[in-house]
Amino acid sequence: MHLGLIAGNGRFPFLVLEAARAAGHEVTIIALKEEAFPELETAAARAPAAVVHRVSLGQLGAWVGLLERAGVTHALMAGQVKHTKLFSDIVPDMTALGLLMRVKARNTDAIIAAVADVLREHGVELIDSTTFLEPLMASAGVMTRRGPSEDERRDLAFGYTMADAIAGLDIGQTIAVKGSAVVAVEAMEGTDAMIARAGQLAGAGVCVVKVAKPKQDMRFDVPVVGVATIASLTAAGATALSVDAGRTLMIDGDAIIAAADAAGITVVGRSRPGA
Repeated sequence: MHLGLIAGNGRFPFLVLEAARAAGHEVTIIALKEEAFPELETAAARAPAAVVHRVSLGQLGAWVGLLERAGVTHALMAGQVKHTKLFSDIVPDMTALGLLMRVKARNTDAIIAAVADVLREHGVELIDSTTFLEPLMASAGVMTRRGPSEDERRDLAFGYTMADAIAGLDIGQTIAVKGSAVVAVEAMEGTDAMIARAGQLAGAGVCVVKVAKPKQDMRFDVPVVGVATIASLTAAGATALSVDAGRTLMIDGDAIIAAADAAGITVVGRSRPGA
């Protein structure tokens, strides 16, 4: 299979690239120049080499043309694209402009689902972004040496209802809770900024709940945590993290749990039907 990789920022695209090449797939990379790490070209040059095209986020027509000319039939999205980019200096081409005029809302689900439709119209099927990374998906149950205390369990249970609600509305996928009160809610600023704000507002002892959307489309916007997430939790004085088992990518693998253990943070994988 000739795979297209639409790469945002973070390490997610690097992991997909290596796994796809290990599986024997030829890869063409559309690196979003406002987001993708500069080291991506170096990683792509390793044998077997992958072709990298740096293209602006707003140049959707260029993405499509490059994928079509490369003979790509399946593509996946990996890496973060900050939603705030919609309000920056991104200049949409005619294809992107037409897409933005069609969508009824400019939330993540609506925009990327519309992008998937445009790709399909040109013979490129968007697939599950974790296709090659199954071993890195969060497992169910307590993953750290320390399990949650009774107070932390209470806060996590309280947080699930709230987090599921905001995720269902496509506002964000993460909340912070302390003493059965919502301290902070993630929106466009991203998880790390929300965690920092929660620490400033409530001090030590915050519990963080990160969830998949109730009808999570695994092709895009999959919840991701890494060692940097643990560093943010540590800096904020947070003591517990819950993620959805089978629907959250733990991008640094065992290093996340080692970092959490070192910081005394408990990490729990919540089981959900269909996960």
